[in-house]
Amino acid sequence: MTISEVASHSALPPTRAARTRHYAMTAPTHFAVEYAINPWMDTSTPVDAGLAWRQWENLRHIYLDLGHSVDLVAPEPGLPDMVYAANGGLLVGGHAIVARFAYPQRAGEADAYAAWMSSRGHQPVQTRHTNEGQGDLLVAGSKILAGHGFRTDPRAHDEIADITGLPVVGLELVDPRFYHLDTALTVLTDDVIAYYPPAFTDTARATLERLFPDAILVTSTDAFVLGLNAVSDGRHVVHPAAATGFAAQLSAAGFEPIGVDLSELLKGGGSVKCCTLEVHS
Repeated sequence: MTISEVASHSALPPTRAARTRHYAMTAPTHFAVEYAINPWMDTSTPVDAGLAWRQWENLRHIYLDLGHSVDLVAPEPGLPDMVYAANGGLLVGGHAIVARFAYPQRAGEADAYAAWMSSRGHQPVQTRHTNEGQGDLLVAGSKILAGHGFRTDPRAHDEIADITGLPVVGLELVDPRFYHLDTALTVLTDDVIAYYPPAFTDTARATLERLFPDAILVTSTDAFVLGLNAVSDGRHVVHPAAATGFAAQLSAAGFEPIGVDLSELLKGGGSVKCCTLEVHS
């Protein structure tokens, strides 16, 4: 092999392998912006319910077309944010932890998701301190990345570690636009993530740099359209379509980006990952 061939070969992105995933989603039957509990929500902005439904349904079919399974959690009236299924809890290693929401407007969702977990044969438990499910608790290989600063109480991290038996890595968020970890960080594989550095404290950034030296660092342009609120199966990365720079970074790193439009659901402060609760084996 010539020197030029070696250089060309070394420049090739790694081959990524997809793994079949198990997701849960809740239809936006009752979705509306009736209150403002994050900077993305504006109660004066109307929501097109039909468009929200079509966008959500498109996301569901993308998962199915990729070969993943999708359970449906029944939406309940009076819980307009229940479409953001990721916040319902954390399911990993046979453990089912139900969310304990920071705001009373969402408290009823915990009962709904606990009932769904029970119907699937789980024995749901709840932490004493606030945790907002996979909004702030992202599984990365054999550890859990845990956001705090706006919603999840860092005291819940120890509870979650005790329940799951997995190490929990606390990461403090500092920008209210990125109020959940899943708005500022995406787990792409067990050992590769993408994140937006300014959303985190210096300490959290140092932790991420140490744990994930090959991370993709996303720019403000993509972060400000919630581009990191994405879902990866290890190869395919379903992400907000407006995050075109992030899509190019993913392609360069050997992933297959799939952009989707969830503009109506963004009005409530959520996108792809917010709508997707992963059931980790």
